[in-house]
Amino acid sequence: MKFRVERDVLADAAAWVARSLPARPPVPVLGGVLIEGGGDPGAETLTVSGFDYETSARVELDATVGDPGQVLVSGRLLADITRALPSKPVDLVVDGSRATINCGNSRFSLPTMPVEDYPQLPAMPQRAGSVAADVLASAVAQVAVAAGRDDTLPMLTGVRLEIEGSRLTLAATDRFRLAVRELDWEPEDPSASTAVLIPARTLADVAKALSGSGTVEIALSAGDGMLGMTGSGRRATTRLLDAEFPRFRQLIPAESTTNAEIEVATLVEAIKRVALVADRVAQIRLEFGEDGLRLAAGGDDVGSAEEEIPCALQGEPLTIAFNPSYLLDALGALHTERVQLSFTTPNRPALARPVVADDAANPGYLHLLMPVRLPG
Repeated sequence: MKFRVERDVLADAAAWVARSLPARPPVPVLGGVLIEGGGDPGAETLTVSGFDYETSARVELDATVGDPGQVLVSGRLLADITRALPSKPVDLVVDGSRATINCGNSRFSLPTMPVEDYPQLPAMPQRAGSVAADVLASAVAQVAVAAGRDDTLPMLTGVRLEIEGSRLTLAATDRFRLAVRELDWEPEDPSASTAVLIPARTLADVAKALSGSGTVEIALSAGDGMLGMTGSGRRATTRLLDAEFPRFRQLIPAESTTNAEIEVATLVEAIKRVALVADRVAQIRLEFGEDGLRLAAGGDDVGSAEEEIPCALQGEPLTIAFNPSYLLDALGALHTERVQLSFTTPNRPALARPVVADDAANPGYLHLLMPVRLPG
């Protein structure tokens, strides 16, 4: 096998495919990437793919294939090498059990793995619909921030995807916060209605990688437990999580007694400063009053801090406490200049919503936060 490809193109493809590979593969071949160049000599298509029986990733590249064939090499090593190469065309030649990479004055020789031992990539499920790539990437990023990271609770490590005709709903929670985003899409079947649970990290990585694709095609087979996404010569599949997602809608307060509207950037900077002295339980107190918002943290033993910022308050004054990291995550996911915070009592969940000038442009996002119990 022999081919030439631009360094940036190969490095980008290798990095994306390698991200889907397990850090500690159960067998060596599952840590490899399969590079294929087919057709006649001089063909201009090369594919780089990876599969570990859970997730798969495949990229089509523009390349000059001098000698068609296949080669399987370490994915992470290939990603590291191609990232470090100079910005010149890359030549790869396979000779027996070695693959040689030449780029400028750099030369690497890699051992190959048996292609016949590599699993066949899964077929794409049935097309379910399409959505603007940048809208999907933004929505997934807003929701995935609230997903859990404890693999012993798989139902909390995923993003729930609900399809109701032309409306998609994404939701994720780790029990301490909940993020929900609604968006429009173009369904293959306007009467479709289903819900699946997708690994949050995989979904976030794929959506981000496809964000420049213009349109993302979503394929789904709930019966086989498989989700597929394609765009701009890239395709990925992942196994769905077989777990029951919490009934999240019943957690969202139907009404509020206190509402505050604040500039996001001002609030974020104030939280970062005051949180420098947050105590061991990482608590920051927010005191909403007619004169504005007062943030406070710490105590006599660890030092204390407070800061006052303006806010527009409607309703009763209220004092509530949050984990500052969770609060910053929520504010960072809004993607607007102002936030509306809604409360009922200091011990009930609070809601953060983006404030937009035009109601029709409301992105349908909300972030629910569980407060930290105040002392006393």
